[in-house]
Amino acid sequence: MSKVFNFSGDDVFYHGGAVYPSPKESSLFLSLRNHVDVYFPPCKRSRVAVPFVFTEKKQKLSSIDVLPDECLFEVLRRLSDGKERSASACVSKRWLMLLSSIRGDETVISDLNPSLETERGSIQTALVKPVDCVKKGEVLDSNGAEVAEAESQDIEGEGHLSRSLDGKKATDVRLAAIAVGTPSHGGLGKLSIRGSNPIRGVTDAGLKAIARGCPSLRALSLWNVSSVSDEGLIEIAQGCHLLEKLDLCQCPAITDMSLMAIAKNCPNLTSLTIESCSKIGNETLQDVGRFCPKLKFVSLKNCPLIGDQGIASLFSSAGHVLTKVKLYALNISDISLAVIGHYGIAVTDIALIGLQNINERGFWVMGNGQGLQKLRSLVITACHGVTDLGLEALGKGCPNLKLFCLRKCTILSDNGLVAFAKGSVALENLQLEECHRITQAGFVGVLLSCGKKLKVLSMVNCFGVKELACRFPSVLPCNSLQSLSIRNCPGVGNATLAIVGRLCPKLTQLELSGLLEVTDEGLFPLVQNCEAGLVKVNLSGCVNVTDRSVSFITELHGGSLESLNVDECRYVTDATLLAISNNCWLLKELDISKCGITDSGIASLASTVRLNLQILSLSGCFMLSDKSVPFLQKLGQTLMGLNIQHCNGFSSSCVDLLLEQLWRCDILS
Repeated sequence: MSKVFNFSGDDVFYHGGAVYPSPKESSLFLSLRNHVDVYFPPCKRSRVAVPFVFTEKKQKLSSIDVLPDECLFEVLRRLSDGKERSASACVSKRWLMLLSSIRGDETVISDLNPSLETERGSIQTALVKPVDCVKKGEVLDSNGAEVAEAESQDIEGEGHLSRSLDGKKATDVRLAAIAVGTPSHGGLGKLSIRGSNPIRGVTDAGLKAIARGCPSLRALSLWNVSSVSDEGLIEIAQGCHLLEKLDLCQCPAITDMSLMAIAKNCPNLTSLTIESCSKIGNETLQDVGRFCPKLKFVSLKNCPLIGDQGIASLFSSAGHVLTKVKLYALNISDISLAVIGHYGIAVTDIALIGLQNINERGFWVMGNGQGLQKLRSLVITACHGVTDLGLEALGKGCPNLKLFCLRKCTILSDNGLVAFAKGSVALENLQLEECHRITQAGFVGVLLSCGKKLKVLSMVNCFGVKELACRFPSVLPCNSLQSLSIRNCPGVGNATLAIVGRLCPKLTQLELSGLLEVTDEGLFPLVQNCEAGLVKVNLSGCVNVTDRSVSFITELHGGSLESLNVDECRYVTDATLLAISNNCWLLKELDISKCGITDSGIASLASTVRLNLQILSLSGCFMLSDKSVPFLQKLGQTLMGLNIQHCNGFSSSCVDLLLEQLWRCDILS
């Protein structure tokens, strides 16, 4: 061998010149593989001679790049300083991925003698030196930018960082950059991944990098990430023991196995959300209830494998700590509601949505279980089992209930609603939507039954409310009601408003939206009886309301009115704007979209000094022209938002002028 390479002895190396007598003697080359040749160049004295590898294009690789991953791993794990690790990660994707695979307990702080610290520093300098190429643009991949982005965001709450990857940005390489770049800047506290890159999407490898490099992770959200399976989530469970919040949505490859690992290894878990995960079932809820003593919030939606057994196990184990529960489109029956009513002693908020298998008995047993003494908020949507009997039981069994929202419950009638109102002695907020069997009698019955506590009443799309020519006895008014909202209830007219005016003298917020039967004659007595002073008025879609009633509102309540919306009130004209300029000194938000407003009305608004509008909407006011631009510029001194969409009378040059001069104002054009 020494004759071939022209040297003798172990300590003498070849110092240059042709290796072969003739360059054509290619048969003497050492062949590693097809079209790859190796020779030994001049080098310093060393125990190991590392060859340069040449391809047909004769591109040189540095000696460090030919090291196998195992050796490079041993080198990189001795970079204990965060800046050194981040800089090294910018060299190549190979280095980045190797660094992201190093656990915190695998990092070697110092395994050298003190006398060798100088040599250690030179080794690290040699390793990190290629990073200078990032500044010069000589590194071919994008690792430097990704690591820099992972480090650049500000530190949030308790010294932990927050990161969010959406769509095409969600890749394993970016997760690896986050895992390497964030530990030296406070540690990753919150990670949200929504969607995935269709070509190089997030996989288990990316989650493994986070698990190894970010033990401080407290909140993890995975939405629509189909390539992540139990393998990646189990790594999170084993590496992120501080995890407090887990949110999984549309993750079809995740099963009970990884969720059980989360439950057993993350005792600080306080919030769990599972949505549209077809392979997660009852076993998850059993272990979460058993091993997570700090669990406060659970949201379960559209998980076909979750049934009564899982809900029963969860509440029987964690009912004394759970405070907020949301059950949406699950295959559960009356048994689950019975368990909740008995064991939910700490629950304050419950949302039951789209539970088609729940009958009247379930709600009745839930109310009579005597376990929901602390319940303060109850939302029931599209549960056809809600009847008068069940609702009455809920009212009596939840003495501290303050907010009740009932949507799309078509069986409930006036009798059940009034009985519930009488039993709910602490009720402050009642919201009804698409409850078509509720009539004017039920609406008035609620006002009469909740006269001491009720502060907010809302009715939306309740088609059963009709104008009835009936007289109600003289009763004490509902002095507690401050906010009334009636939207898109076509049967509500002037007679109903007259009753409201008699019973609700303390209203400060009034919303009457989309009521085609309401006219000025109905508004006059209602507005006149509002003793406390109206602060917010919304009459959008009341097409028969004119300047008479709106001007009357500004005259009576101009000293308190802060928000006025008359969108689509076609009979509202410049006279209303003149009344506003004379009376409404505190008005901050004004919506006069699709009204009969002209340039003169805008001039009236701009003429007053006391008006300090912040939001002005003129959308669809087709009679406005460029003459209004100087007045809008004057109003723009206080405006924060201006909507001039579909105002075809404005020329493009005037719109550009407004955009230029009102640069502090958010303009929709």
